Amino acid sequence: MGVLGALLGGVLVAVAVAEPAPDPPPHTLGEILTCQPDPPSLSLSVTLDGRGLFWFHFPASRWLRGAPALPAWPEGLETPAELLPETQLCRQILGILGTQLAGLLPQARGIPVLSVFPAHPPSPGGATTLLCLVENIFPPSLALSWSLAGAEVTAGVTLGPFVPTADLTFVRLSRISVTPRPGDVVSCSVTTGRDNATTVVAYWVAPDTALDEQLDTALAGAGLALGLVLALLGLGLALLARRDPHGTG
Repeated sequence: MGVLGALLGGVLVAVAVAEPAPDPPPHTLGEILTCQPDPPSLSLSVTLDGRGLFWFHFPASRWLRGAPALPAWPEGLETPAELLPETQLCRQILGILGTQLAGLLPQARGIPVLSVFPAHPPSPGGATTLLCLVENIFPPSLALSWSLAGAEVTAGVTLGPFVPTADLTFVRLSRISVTPRPGDVVSCSVTTGRDNATTVVAYWVAPDTALDEQLDTALAGAGLALGLVLALLGLGLALLARRDPHGTG
């Protein structure tokens, strides 16, 4: 039994060592078409693991890339003519369900979550690109605006598409390029819904580099002063030790 047990133990160890590593989680490619009464009435996005790859611009009737580094949408793949039956079916279903379920089911709504941050570390006196990330959007319809020091800004604002997520909500990203003065407040605000509209605002304050330099100078001076005090204290202790090497006073 001892030899048999040793052999079985060796086989179990070999099996444990040779067990293959777990497979990585599969990637999820999604194509989501939505239609609704509020603008945008139609939305179509292609995503990979929740990240927007392409989206269809219905007013211009063409596919657009979600990022500049992506290749263009292949010609002949899901042309506008091929998308027409799907969009018509979506609108027909929306009309039927909207009429029959009006007043019977509560309308699902999400409160947007905003965050404003610079795309790159801001430089003093230079233009700064700010991003406004809007999450937890449902339904995919909202009005977004920027303001600088209390004044609304419309020039240089770009607004990305509604990108669907795995939790059945949407995200949207807006960009703006501004040249703020130190201490200026930049705000991004979104308003959702026609009835009982909800407005959410997020802020970003331009850093004051002069204060940072003053703080650095003050900290450097404090460190130097502390170093001098410690050096004098050490010198005094050394002199006392030389005058009284036996510590008898």
